[in-house]
Amino acid sequence: MSQWTASVSAAHLARLLQPGPAPSTGGRKLPAYRGLADGVRLLVLEGRVQVAARLPAERELALALGVSRTTVAAAYEALRAEGFARSRRGAGSWTAIPEGHVLPSRSLEPLPPDAAGTVIDLGCAALPAPEPWLTNAMQGALAELPAYAATHGDFPAGLPVLREAIADRYTARGVPTMPEQIMVTTGAMGAIGAAARRVAGFGERVAVESPSYANVLELFRETGARLVAVALREGLGGWDMGAWRRVLRDAAPRMVYVMPDYHNPTGTLVGDEERRELVEAARAAGTVVVADETMAELTLDGDESGVRPMAAFDRGGTVMTVGSASKAVWAGLRIGWVRSTPDVVRRLVSARAYLDLGSPVVDQLAVAWLLRGGGWDQALAARRARARECRDDLAAALREHTPGWDFAVPRGGMTMWVRTGDVSGSRLAVAGERLGVRVPSGPRFGVDGAFESYVRVPFTVSGPTATEAATRLAAAAALIHSGAAPDADPSSLFVA
Repeated sequence: MSQWTASVSAAHLARLLQPGPAPSTGGRKLPAYRGLADGVRLLVLEGRVQVAARLPAERELALALGVSRTTVAAAYEALRAEGFARSRRGAGSWTAIPEGHVLPSRSLEPLPPDAAGTVIDLGCAALPAPEPWLTNAMQGALAELPAYAATHGDFPAGLPVLREAIADRYTARGVPTMPEQIMVTTGAMGAIGAAARRVAGFGERVAVESPSYANVLELFRETGARLVAVALREGLGGWDMGAWRRVLRDAAPRMVYVMPDYHNPTGTLVGDEERRELVEAARAAGTVVVADETMAELTLDGDESGVRPMAAFDRGGTVMTVGSASKAVWAGLRIGWVRSTPDVVRRLVSARAYLDLGSPVVDQLAVAWLLRGGGWDQALAARRARARECRDDLAAALREHTPGWDFAVPRGGMTMWVRTGDVSGSRLAVAGERLGVRVPSGPRFGVDGAFESYVRVPFTVSGPTATEAATRLAAAAALIHSGAAPDADPSSLFVA
């Protein structure tokens, strides 16, 4: 019996291996087999090809890549020698991880707290809780808990008091909303997952911005969606409406997932006219738009009150809105929500019976307490001030220590999309972790390996830590330019 648990086709692996910045050794071009082996190794280390996946036969991959079979055979041999592949006669070759390496993940996960002293974590776009508002909210929630403790504790649609508070928040933003239009979920990912299950069945097309949020892309892949990528304009240029109209007309996706408010990872804020056009085009195509507004209130510069929610342009249930307390307040407060028509919400609630039944009551009470005048706006102001400080310090540090890199500074949100020049983002991620700075590479945010020349930098560190993070990233880039393997011992970069 073979030891592989999945397989990767030659065509798919060839797409993932599309060339980014070419690796070199001291200015000398790497042999073809070495470049191929390094490319496969990086895909495995990043989790874009899973561990224990059966690799294509040598002849098939050679044909897909347009190289000789000898090149593929030598690359596979190099991978086996380094522990990144295993083979057995009659069973083929499959990916592996050498002993001592942490198993990779395609999702973006925070480091454990005990790693904070040695690694600067730029992998997770989350800040510490704003105090004293979080503690006050929890104390307020506990004061109200006895009335709920006398019940069964399952509220599949969410606590009525929280649904009403969220509805009032939408109404205040210019979108009249009833509590019956809200379902409370366990975080924004719970809301997006519920929307995906309701709208897009297995094998359905889902159109997404390119790049898009890595964890959501992985959620769609896991649910069997067929992703259709629609490129954002360069910089902070917003949506290409011509491209969106073509995709809606020709691909007929069942669902569209977008982040119009301080997009993750680019920080783009989409204007009202583009929002209106997308909703109208989706309605004409019979496509549901899932609008992720988890960053909507994280304006860091100026006043964006003139930008309206996507639901403001909806006239009949085209838009499902996702929101969350996790970005505006604290990532540990795992409360999200879906806003849609009452009929859709009833169906979502009904489907929840065989999923998670409901979200934690105490956390719901805490969010309700904040929204009802207990400090939401104050906590949000503190969150904005901290994110603004981190953004400005990181931008200044990157400009100083990585002058060849390019980025636009967004006016809100939690993330910045950085082009790394002639340095591969995948190699930078691997080398950076060896040097004590963790940053996700661009391909995590693309479909089929796009954005090799990018990394995402979240606004989570400031002051000397921001400077040190930029210094370590610059050192990682230097390590790559030196020709050292991305996961080699970086000590050779430093001299006494």
